[in-house]
Amino acid sequence: MLHSAYGKPLADIGGKPMLQHTWESAKKSKLLQDIVIAVDDEKVAQVAKDFGAKVYLTPKNVNTGTDRIAIIAKLLPEAHIIVNIQGDEPFIKVA
Repeated sequence: MLHSAYGKPLADIGGKPMLQHTWESAKKSKLLQDIVIAVDDEKVAQVAKDFGAKVYLTPKNVNTGTDRIAIIAKLLPEAHIIVNIQGDEPFIKVA
């Protein structure tokens, strides 16, 4: 999950947005059942949808990623554990 300040999630790394690299890395985890991207920016949301991500658009007045997750958690009552992976972690190692 991420906050889209200054378009950073769309920074190009090897022909893909940073956010897509982060999402692809997270999807490799055998421990995560679902990957959801929460953003407050419609352009970032559309880019994420275009590469196949499940996206939730949150209000712009949400201050932190933790607050953003709290909003989305209420929409996902079936989720028992939520892991916060910031969108600027394109090379995150997963288990």
